[in-house]
Amino acid sequence: MPGPLAGVRVLEFTEIIAGPFAGMLLSDMGADIIKVEPPEGEPWRLFAQFVPTESRTYISLNRGKRSLTLDLSKPGARDIVHRLVPDMDVAIINYRPDVAEKLAIDYETLSAINPRLVYCDNTAFGRRGPQAHRPGYDIIVQGATGVMATEGKSLDGVPVINAIPVADYSTGIMMAWAVCAALFVRERTGRGQKIETTLLGSALAVQNVHFQVVESVDGEWRQRFLDRLAQARAEGPDYDELRKFLIAARPVQAVGNIYYRAFRTKDSYLVVGALSTPLRRQVCAALGVEDKRLDSPDWSPADPAWRQYATELVERVEALIVQRTTDEWLAILDEQGVPAGPFKFTQELIDDPQVVANELQVSVEHPLAGTVKMVGPPLQMSETPLAVQGPSPALGQHTDEILASLGYSGEQIASMREAGAIK
Repeated sequence: MPGPLAGVRVLEFTEIIAGPFAGMLLSDMGADIIKVEPPEGEPWRLFAQFVPTESRTYISLNRGKRSLTLDLSKPGARDIVHRLVPDMDVAIINYRPDVAEKLAIDYETLSAINPRLVYCDNTAFGRRGPQAHRPGYDIIVQGATGVMATEGKSLDGVPVINAIPVADYSTGIMMAWAVCAALFVRERTGRGQKIETTLLGSALAVQNVHFQVVESVDGEWRQRFLDRLAQARAEGPDYDELRKFLIAARPVQAVGNIYYRAFRTKDSYLVVGALSTPLRRQVCAALGVEDKRLDSPDWSPADPAWRQYATELVERVEALIVQRTTDEWLAILDEQGVPAGPFKFTQELIDDPQVVANELQVSVEHPLAGTVKMVGPPLQMSETPLAVQGPSPALGQHTDEILASLGYSGEQIASMREAGAIK
């Protein structure tokens, strides 16, 4: 059965994570993706190569695509792009803000060739505002948007990046989501359009509750924090000191958390997530403990006596859970209907029965790397199932095939190769 985007053709000018991830998601839905790369390959190919022009990072983000190598600074290469565009449904780009126009692959140029084109333009900070000119990667946006501060990790007093490039991956999902919506609109109107996504917007979207300010509740403590932060920066403290100001400025935080956290068990760790009062009662029933806070209208984390009670409750529960294995506790918690699971490392999951049962692991045969096991499509559809279209392409693997389909002769292809327009 064809995928939901079978027949959709995508021209991809992307590198690193966000754009390639978006293209891969569209490929899993059945779209035909032509990835345009410079003759040397996009940077992620060259990062920690294990064979020439192949890296684990590139392979993980570019499956199911065809590789077309073009030097877009050469007129002949631009002509190839402009000959491709009339038959394309989508173009995806995530170059620096000034690059697209210089290379004649900007929205105005390509949409003039094909008004039905859906053009997704991703930048770090958007095309307006004082930072619009800046290129940016996930780490820069994590720092600029509070993701790094929210994560709260530091090394010798210096903030460090979140281990998962959350701005990049969430932006890839945003791009794919927006492309699908724009294709739907085009079915109604016959017109393409320009989509603008940003790492900035995605990083803020996934932090919505941290970004949010309810003036009647948050206004006073937020201003208190900002005042103390300005003072701290003037004095030049390290990051850990800045975080102390944030904690001190916030209203009294909840204590005595036994419902939404990880616990040490006899052999590993256990993760529990109970976010409603009925579920919390079930946690207590499973553990055989009583939590007076659940029934007391007087419970207040600001009350020293209650805080002491909550702290002692945590100590009792921790001492209880460490006496049994993770599997033993999961059996008990499952019986009570408590949301819980084991703590695992990613490397354990490639052959995990739950992952395999849900077809979240696939194997592909790469032309240079051989067999590669990787994450499969993250969703499924009953009538138009998603499927991996193949491995990531070798550099320039499909250049001759694509050019021949455009009507270029063997002599013309050889001539362009000699001129450096293609590899």
